Amino acid sequence: MSHAKRPSLWAAAPVALLSAGMAYWLGLRPWHIRWGATDEEIRQPLPGDEIVQHPRNWATRAISIDAPAAAVWPWIVQIGQGRGGLYSYDWLENLVGCDIHSTNWIIPELQYLEVGDIIRLGPEGYPAYPVAAIELGRVLVLGGDDPQLGAHSWVFYLEPIDEQTTRLIVRSRGEYRPTLGNLVIWRVITEPLHFIMERKMLLSIKQHAEAAVEDRNHHPV
Repeated sequence: MSHAKRPSLWAAAPVALLSAGMAYWLGLRPWHIRWGATDEEIRQPLPGDEIVQHPRNWATRAISIDAPAAAVWPWIVQIGQGRGGLYSYDWLENLVGCDIHSTNWIIPELQYLEVGDIIRLGPEGYPAYPVAAIELGRVLVLGGDDPQLGAHSWVFYLEPIDEQTTRLIVRSRGEYRPTLGNLVIWRVITEPLHFIMERKMLLSIKQHAEAAVEDRNHHPV
């Protein structure tokens, strides 16, 4: 009696990997690179777009916050390692030595930034963003042309909807040499991780700003 040969796990692995890759590329990636953002916000030019003329990786994400822009801005302007933190999963950041400690309060001495100041994502030697432009209470543009990273930008833009509601739009753009290794690093590894961390950042900023407004409403000065 002849026995049909069963395909080995090794033979099935490439098909499974290809299927997973297609599901991510066609389904998950188009969703997470524009998480929370409307079509209009995706198309909307933002300050800082000019830093990366032809991005190879990009994302525009947004969230509605039930607080005026003035209540959201203090949390944005103090971001960074050694500053207010990144309001994301500190324990994940610190697994790779970023030494991030996100705060739950506004730090008065960190409310001032100037063009050229450096916002770090970790200690010396880790990626860092210079402040490229700033409009108090409205927009923070981080980025520039880095010898290692290439041109890159990270923009925080506040769009007031009314006196008590603000849209926070965050846009990142970057370029890299078009090699297979860079494609894997930036599109396969960095993009999903950045989404996980940035989504948590947006949710935390929303939570902090709304809590501050609620506290102020219940305990007026």
